[in-house]
Amino acid sequence: MKKFSLLALIISFMLLFTACGGNSGTETTSSDTNNQPKQTEKQTDTAKDPVTINMFQFKVEIADDLAKMAKEYEALNPHVKLNIQTVGGGADYGAALKTQFASGNAPDIFNNGGFTEAETWLEHLEDLSDQPWVKHVFENAKAPMTIDGKIYGQPLNLEGYGFIYNKDLFAQAGITELPKTLDELEAAAQKLQDAGITPFSVGYGEWWVIGIHLANIPFAQQDNPDAFIQALNDGTAKIQENDKFKQFMDLFDLTIKFGNSNPLTTDYNTQVTQFAAGQTAMMQQGNWTNNMIYDINPGINIGFLPIPINNDAKAMDKLAVGVPNNWVINKNSPVKEEAKAFLDWMVSSEIGQDYLVNKFKFIPAFDNIKADGLGSLADDILTYSSQDKTLSWNWFKYPDGVANEFGSIMQAYIGGQKTSEQMLTDFQAAWDNLKK
Repeated sequence: MKKFSLLALIISFMLLFTACGGNSGTETTSSDTNNQPKQTEKQTDTAKDPVTINMFQFKVEIADDLAKMAKEYEALNPHVKLNIQTVGGGADYGAALKTQFASGNAPDIFNNGGFTEAETWLEHLEDLSDQPWVKHVFENAKAPMTIDGKIYGQPLNLEGYGFIYNKDLFAQAGITELPKTLDELEAAAQKLQDAGITPFSVGYGEWWVIGIHLANIPFAQQDNPDAFIQALNDGTAKIQENDKFKQFMDLFDLTIKFGNSNPLTTDYNTQVTQFAAGQTAMMQQGNWTNNMIYDINPGINIGFLPIPINNDAKAMDKLAVGVPNNWVINKNSPVKEEAKAFLDWMVSSEIGQDYLVNKFKFIPAFDNIKADGLGSLADDILTYSSQDKTLSWNWFKYPDGVANEFGSIMQAYIGGQKTSEQMLTDFQAAWDNLKK
């Protein structure tokens, strides 16, 4: 009887041990059964010490899908917890990031725009030159985060912006030739207005829509944008004396004249919603609005137009295309090796690549990621890029804080508090005050 009891006890113990360990490494914390992580990749060693990777990122458009992708990674790497905080849209990501560092809550992974911004944050950036994904980055996408031959950031993607337009509303207004010059754009806007269609949805309540993207156009249209920026820094050029900036005021006035009412209270969501709902025919935005537009109106027929500031058709027929931002790693992070592994997984694994292209709708900055079926906006960006009809992104080269100042000054102009001359003079004053 005692022998039988001892044997039963041993068997019970073995069964209990098996039950406790049988599901190790496959449990997910997601409460949404419709979004369970796909177990399509081999899981890593589950015996590692648990780590938490804190990510601080600005792209609100991908926040939900980024959280889902993180769950996929956690399922494959049960010792890792990804804590993602998103600060973007109307919020000032740069200021919020500085607060994180100042308060002792420095993230492990965060965003950096490159160029001047990379130089500013260099003391906090880990050298990523030896990472396996580096060999797949397009050469022009390496430039923003390359300092002294070292690469300090992984590009998120390629993006482009201009005027997104509704092809059906253009046809309704009888516009058969797409505008490439400033005069042609004004003529198209007049036709739209005459047809009872508001030409522009202007989200000028957002400082970054104008201070970053719109104000970049006269910089990008310089014969040599880098040389012009250097001349501003050394005092040999003045914004208010520059022809491209004077021409830019005509374009700015045009969008206000033919835009929706109350531009200073029109935020990003309102701007995109108006356009997607067919209430306006154009909006100054980029392909990052793709998902939101089609979520609101799946059947909308859209494309890109350039942002012209004069009537030189060849020079004006260009889209602004560049790397919007980069993932960087805090070099003082105690989990920086785990952070590197996650960034590599994002761009090298089938799951990560699927999210980048099919969920985030990103145009990859890597030659090992296929980009099919991203929609008409991405197609236009790729067409303009292949024809070498692109403008540079320059705001990351400005003195720190200048783009914010540009946005505030432009909003004051929209509100009638400044003349065009005062606006450009204030641009120069902001540059002079903030340059090193």
